Amino acid sequence: MTRRAATDQATSARRTVEDLLQRVQHRLTSFLAAERAHYAEVHEHAVVAIDALADLAAAGGKLLRPAFCLTGYLAAGGDPAEPGIVDAAAALELLHISALVHDDVLDDSRTRRGKPAVHVLHTTLHRTRGWQGESRRFGEGVALLVGDLALVYSDELMAGAPRGAFAEWHRLRSEVMIGQYMDVAAAAEFSVDPDLSRLIALIKSGRYTIHRPLVLGASAAGRTDLAGALAHYGEAVGEAFQLRDDLLDAFGDAARTGKTAGLDFSQHKMTLLLGWAMQRDSRIHDLITEPGHTPDEIRARLLDTGVPADVEQHIAHLVDQGCAALADAPLEPQWRAQLTDMALRVAYRDK
Repeated sequence: MTRRAATDQATSARRTVEDLLQRVQHRLTSFLAAERAHYAEVHEHAVVAIDALADLAAAGGKLLRPAFCLTGYLAAGGDPAEPGIVDAAAALELLHISALVHDDVLDDSRTRRGKPAVHVLHTTLHRTRGWQGESRRFGEGVALLVGDLALVYSDELMAGAPRGAFAEWHRLRSEVMIGQYMDVAAAAEFSVDPDLSRLIALIKSGRYTIHRPLVLGASAAGRTDLAGALAHYGEAVGEAFQLRDDLLDAFGDAARTGKTAGLDFSQHKMTLLLGWAMQRDSRIHDLITEPGHTPDEIRARLLDTGVPADVEQHIAHLVDQGCAALADAPLEPQWRAQLTDMALRVAYRDK
């Protein structure tokens, strides 16, 4: 095959994924619109949670999980005209929205996708209208219910997916919940344990974002033989994705990321970045846990340890490791190229 032909095939593969992602966005929009129309006839309050979901779905998320699901499906030879795979990808995005809404409560995040987080919006609404009870409790209660509704809807959409996707779907959902608990517990303990930090990042983020969606897509196409290679790729690239997230939280621009900066500091998240840094400089622990210290102080101390640069090197190693896992996998060249491009994009994103 000539270089031009290979380039054309890679471009075609990317466009097929992009076209399907547009169908996923349309499926989400039309599904939520139909739910809203139904509940608007019940009562004006009945649409509030649906509107919150629709706002988040329309706010321009990265659609990473749907993209990896669709790529796994297409790379496994799946038919792009099959409507069930669009439902599966849309279900993954609603599951993600559920996790985001709950995450923002757990982390006390103020913004999400450039807008006030659901619990913040409804806390403010309660306070400004002078309603009964505690405003914060009301806002967090609404957010929990909105997140639960997204979880219910994700299952409803997944019911239309190819049956081969179901086993991986169930593993993905339970795994992310368990990973979330481990993250909360590690933040409470705030003890230096880089091995545990890596495990949590892998379970609650890496597998959930890349590994499981990829395997789910391939399984939906009936290609469980690809699971091993996709798992090796997904776990390595998934860890790189989470490490980039850690760096963006510490050093990123909130205007670009669309979420509150420095949450890992304020919520005592024991990320691998912080774990490695504390091994070199124990004072960082006190800067984070003792009152009176600014995020800028913490950032400066982190840079002094040299750990952020080491994390960058580790990200590069993980991307190489993940892409190498595809070398002998039975994939068409254009899908190997697509997965390589996706690995680079998630590992070196700026938001």
